[in-house]
Amino acid sequence: MNFLAHIYLSGENEDIQFGNYIGDFVKGKHWTKYNNDIKKGILLHREIDSYTDSHPVVRNSIKRMRPAYGKYAGAAIDILYDHFLAKYWNNYSSKELEDFVIDFHYTIIERLGKLPHKARRFTFPFIKNKRLICYADLNCFEDVLQKMAIYTSMPDKVKDAMLIINQNYNSFYREFETFFPEIIEYTRKIRLNQSMPQSNPKR
Repeated sequence: MNFLAHIYLSGENEDIQFGNYIGDFVKGKHWTKYNNDIKKGILLHREIDSYTDSHPVVRNSIKRMRPAYGKYAGAAIDILYDHFLAKYWNNYSSKELEDFVIDFHYTIIERLGKLPHKARRFTFPFIKNKRLICYADLNCFEDVLQKMAIYTSMPDKVKDAMLIINQNYNSFYREFETFFPEIIEYTRKIRLNQSMPQSNPKR
């Protein structure tokens, strides 16, 4: 799951949303400096990643993408699933996507001082370019993959990836449509049962 799904799956608590957003940027014991709900968001982020990575439906999507990206196929599928969530947002929320994103931008802005250093450099263009909204457009999705090839270790296989997606778009969507209600229910149960973390999460 990528940013839009992580935030959506956090529920309405803004601190949990924020913790989920910064989850990939918080390493080691640095999670301990945050308040309880932000900690819960960081832990929820890791639960979502673990559940997603081990889910057989997601594994099917990753397998189909692997000829383009190899070990990075999962990262591409995370972004593709955000594309489907953004495109079919109204199937999952009564709140308009643009309103949801604007509210979350305010959530970040109110907590700028709590952003990890690497997250700060990422966050300003993330907000300016309205990344969470543009996911709905495949051209934006392609642009995100291209930027990842420039700024991360992900290989530049965008043309191969887009060919696979265009040829298998409906199959990818059916897999997302099967998987996403399951992770909604999974994270809902976690949020209902989640208590204050008692030990250092792995990572």
